[in-house]
Amino acid sequence: MTGAAAVAAGLLICGGLLLLVMGLQRREAGPARRATHRAGAWSRLTRRPDGARGRRRDALLAASLVVGLAVAGTTGWVLALPLAPALALGLPYLLAVPKPREVELLEAMDRWVRSLAATLGTGRSVTDAIRISRRTAPPMLAEEVAVLVARLNNRWPTRDALLRFADALDSPDTDGVVAALILASQRGADGASVTLHALADSIQAQLKGRRVIQVEQSKPYVVVRQVTVISLGTLAVVFALSPQFFAPYRTPVGQLVLGVLGFLYAGSLLLMRQKARQRPRARILVGVPR
Repeated sequence: MTGAAAVAAGLLICGGLLLLVMGLQRREAGPARRATHRAGAWSRLTRRPDGARGRRRDALLAASLVVGLAVAGTTGWVLALPLAPALALGLPYLLAVPKPREVELLEAMDRWVRSLAATLGTGRSVTDAIRISRRTAPPMLAEEVAVLVARLNNRWPTRDALLRFADALDSPDTDGVVAALILASQRGADGASVTLHALADSIQAQLKGRRVIQVEQSKPYVVVRQVTVISLGTLAVVFALSPQFFAPYRTPVGQLVLGVLGFLYAGSLLLMRQKARQRPRARILVGVPR
């Protein structure tokens, strides 16, 4: 009863302070702007996603804080206060398979190049096809394609505009695509159409190889997720059936040991995630004139 009373008192105090702060806030434009600024600072500091994903993450964080407070009050484990939010936010990130940016970028480039090739079939030039593609560009390339079209409309040379386009994408895979577009723009409509169709087939071959690599990289994550879920589930069942088994961890030294073990396990997951990332490769289109 003492632990439950402590948890209830803590929740009532936190809720009362929150209601007091909300009641003291003014409903004027100035405080509203300050609240918006604080919300923006919180989003930047914690890398909060926009929209519904951000709201779900905030709700998960609040729920984990309540759970951590309840566990700390009933068991005396002060470490549960930071550990519960860390598990709620950190485990999904550490156990999710990192999707390489290059795969998404190549998929977007494949759709864009195929739309260019289809437009060239109507007798358009490469420059005109790029202008027309602005309306149907994939979302991942929409901003860069819009800037590219604006430069072409401002009478930039096609080569220079495409080089700056490659610079904005900053990817060795897209450098090869842009280099082929530069050559195609210099060969006329007939040669450009053949080049873009061959380029689209080459991108598809690259994507096939990248997806095979991605599948192989995801296999260790599946095993680690299974081990983590089984381990946490087993610990929860043992804690519910035999709480005295964890009695040594209620001491300060025990909580320190528990914190070190959790830190080492999280570090091993982070190391695995770093190893799964592809090493950056050198670009082939460098030295773009400014």
